[in-house]
Amino acid sequence: MRTFVYTANPARVIFGSGTIASLGDEAARLNAQRVLVLSTPEQKELAEHIAANLGERAAGTFAGATMHTPVQVTQEAMTVASDLKADAVLSVGGGSTTGLGKAIAFRTDLPQIVVPTTYAGSEATPILGETENGRKTTKSDARILPEVIVYDVDLTLTLPVSLSVTSGINAMAHAVEALYATEANPVISLMARDGIAALARALPTIHADPQDRQARGDALYGAWICGVCLGSVGMALHHKLCHTLGGMFNLPHAPMHTAVLPHAVAYNAAAAPEAMQQLSLALGVPDPAIGLFDLARNLGATMALRDLGMPENGIEAAVSQAMSNAYANPRPLESQALADLLTRAFRGEAPAGS
Repeated sequence: MRTFVYTANPARVIFGSGTIASLGDEAARLNAQRVLVLSTPEQKELAEHIAANLGERAAGTFAGATMHTPVQVTQEAMTVASDLKADAVLSVGGGSTTGLGKAIAFRTDLPQIVVPTTYAGSEATPILGETENGRKTTKSDARILPEVIVYDVDLTLTLPVSLSVTSGINAMAHAVEALYATEANPVISLMARDGIAALARALPTIHADPQDRQARGDALYGAWICGVCLGSVGMALHHKLCHTLGGMFNLPHAPMHTAVLPHAVAYNAAAAPEAMQQLSLALGVPDPAIGLFDLARNLGATMALRDLGMPENGIEAAVSQAMSNAYANPRPLESQALADLLTRAFRGEAPAGS
């Protein structure tokens, strides 16, 4: 018998095809009369389309979301929300837009509806990561958890293959760390294995045929389940490193997670044998670190952090910041071992020590 604590996060999830048609009804369920629709500049047209479909319930749009949720952008969006007297936010897009919606909700407690168009998974978590002055910090709060998530597989059919791959592996990272989290429990471990397996099954098919609806559905489902895992337990080395690198060097979020994940798994392999066994089963490979590396590389992902914009002289500073206020992790954080890890990731080499 093992002792554990499991706390479920409340959320309403609508999953399927054509489900964005339900957004007006979902806004009505929240008694929202003035919904501010958020997006990145690239998805402004989609945000305007959704606002038009909301009709009188739409207060307007803000298309300034950007990755790593800079506090300055949040302040700009807060001004727009106040001027428009918004009583809810609707985030359409990936993790950047979801993060902005969360940041607004954390400060105002406005209800949130999220329409994911990538496999970020952050919509299923009460976690907010914000960047200010070159440092990314995270917080968890009930106000951050979106009230409604509307998954529409149709919106992911045009997600570029390269982003589908890195977004999907980023989602896997949530579940991977859930397997060896301090708060790990049987319920979340079941979800983690299912989510990882769904994405590992879906991504090669999407790479071969981006219009395969079954694979797109599997990937979106897997992203949701992996997000639930992240929102239910704590984070460890992988997320600490990625928050450090993202905040310091403004690296692209999903590609960075994809490049780092195999190395974080290798670092923890010997200290988390049960988690590695479960991960091997989910991936269908004997060595999960090598399996993740090969999966990403074979699907065309960039595996060298230097090719994503990280400077080589930033490794030492990144290690120093990661060692400060470190997350709980199966293997203690060691400066030289982390430097070796980041050096291999910087160069795009296969993970070592797994």
